[in-house]
Amino acid sequence: MSRSIKVAALQTAFVKGDMAANIDRVSELVRTAAAQGAEIVLPPELFSDHYFCKTQDERHFATAYEWPNHPVVLAMQDLAADLGVVIPASIFEKDGPEYFNSVVVIDADGAALGLYRKSHIPDGPGYQEKFYFRPGNTGFRVWDTLKGRIGVGICWDQWFPEAARAMALMGADVLLYPTAIGAEPQDASLDTAARWRRAMQGHAVSNVIPVAAANRIGDEDGQVFYGTSFISDHTGDSVAELDRSTSGVIVSAFDLDQVDQDRAAWGFFRDRRTDLYDVLL
Repeated sequence: MSRSIKVAALQTAFVKGDMAANIDRVSELVRTAAAQGAEIVLPPELFSDHYFCKTQDERHFATAYEWPNHPVVLAMQDLAADLGVVIPASIFEKDGPEYFNSVVVIDADGAALGLYRKSHIPDGPGYQEKFYFRPGNTGFRVWDTLKGRIGVGICWDQWFPEAARAMALMGADVLLYPTAIGAEPQDASLDTAARWRRAMQGHAVSNVIPVAAANRIGDEDGQVFYGTSFISDHTGDSVAELDRSTSGVIVSAFDLDQVDQDRAAWGFFRDRRTDLYDVLL
């Protein structure tokens, strides 16, 4: 019997300061994706609120929780078990005196398999994450879920080919990137949507692996998020996508045996020259 996987990405706008409403909004979309046969459902980054890293405001630290008790995690565990789907849930995590931008991977039976902490932390106009988050200390991870082996990076991680290659080398069947990206406050003419997609489509090509990215939409106090969530196949072609303003779900299925065969045939992993890569360290 051939191996397959059916992946969904969600896209929507969120309500400022109302975690319960945002959990409900994501839950509704997860149910929609599950009704379309999705087995792994990816919500956007930090979906419990507006993207608060636009500015430095110490009041936001009060919205972080230890991950096992985070309301998002608890709600997604119940939902995953009810629907039989895998949900990588993005959260603002508190761990003692430290804070992280994290994803908890919730299996299709509702079990929390563990967490990944964002490795690459941006610091620029409109994306002042270094004020809030320590760099992740988990290393890159993949998870053997009941529906397949998944690798998860978080937003800024998606721009780094090393992260994608690391997860591919660890045997991921698909790469998933929850995201919050949009306008660049320092330059109103700068639109990164196309290059954002191209970066991840390049990961798909170079690692011969499907990739999904879920972004938010909407105007959050003048910062507009451009959506354009998409799913790419292992050739880098976009096989499902949303526009800049539509709330919704995209779903795509992949034959993992065919993906494995194509990856072997292309020889990218056979022909790697690790003896020449010291400069990367």
